[in-house]
Amino acid sequence: MDLGPLIELKDKINQTWDLLKLDDTRQQVLDLEALSSDPDFWNDQEKAASISRQLTELQNELATWEQIRQEVIDAIDIGQLAEAEGDSAVEKEVLAKIEELSARFADLEFYILLSEPHDASDAIVAVHAGAGGDDAQDWAEMLLRMVMRFCEKRNWKVDVLEQSRGGEAGIKSALLRISGRYAYGYLKSEHGTHRLVRISPFDSEGMRHTSFANIEVIPDLGEVDEIELDESELRIDVFRSGGNGGQSVNTTDSAVRIVHIPTGITVVCQNEKSQHQNKASAFKILKSRLHQKYEEEKEAERKKLRGEYHSAEWGNQIRSYVLHPYKMVKDHRTNFEVKNPDAVLDGELSGFMEAYLRWLKEQA
Repeated sequence: MDLGPLIELKDKINQTWDLLKLDDTRQQVLDLEALSSDPDFWNDQEKAASISRQLTELQNELATWEQIRQEVIDAIDIGQLAEAEGDSAVEKEVLAKIEELSARFADLEFYILLSEPHDASDAIVAVHAGAGGDDAQDWAEMLLRMVMRFCEKRNWKVDVLEQSRGGEAGIKSALLRISGRYAYGYLKSEHGTHRLVRISPFDSEGMRHTSFANIEVIPDLGEVDEIELDESELRIDVFRSGGNGGQSVNTTDSAVRIVHIPTGITVVCQNEKSQHQNKASAFKILKSRLHQKYEEEKEAERKKLRGEYHSAEWGNQIRSYVLHPYKMVKDHRTNFEVKNPDAVLDGELSGFMEAYLRWLKEQA
């Protein structure tokens, strides 16, 4: 009996274990379990709920890898014993187990694509309508729903930090905080300009229109120590929130807008009940955005030196969604495409995300 495939699979799992730093994950689980057993743990319910969610995600991920690793070890032991005893029936069971374990590992290999520094982080997602009035604003709302549906299917927590409605339809912009393990790693594939071709529901003559909207995705880095904000470079405005919320949200000047004057980066938060909470959230997001901007500038400079730099212009769409005269969604970076745009707009994005992550690895 050839146990070579099982031994090779065991080596691959061990290599992946090291790559994903699962020993660190185990220690993280132990630390969070100790923290959650503190009698005062639930005094801050919002923080406790976030830690509990993080702990559950880490426990599930660790358990999945521990289980397949142990099953491979057990299968090798059983196979060696069956071979020594000449038990052909057990040998057939082990061969079937090899196929099953290999298939499961192939699915889990996707985690290898999520091993960049910030991939496991929560994400900040902004959606902005492009030029085009009602069509573009309607398209921006469709993209917002697409992202939110994907997150709901993964049981991630979605907080709408700010939303500006369009005049007649759709949205001008929206800002989300997505809380979930690997949220940024998955959603970074959506960063860029998205193009829609369809018969406009706002055109009485039923003409075909092309609309653009932009999705911005950055990792939620929380408190970014290396980013120092100079108060003299900030403009901070407070105003009455126009969003849904508790009694104080709509009756006090609780919403906060922070503009970083040197870069023009603007962050608006209005979902919290107090001005203090909105200001704290806005500062965190601004630091994450500035960190991302500096990282992108460094990467652009490196590409320029290698002769690979292309300016980021509005027309450089990453993906096209065609609803008329035919149906197709195509990613222009990876050439991955599907012919069911309805499913994609309902949050079926996994194929695009996996293709993008594999494409990124090839570019590295």
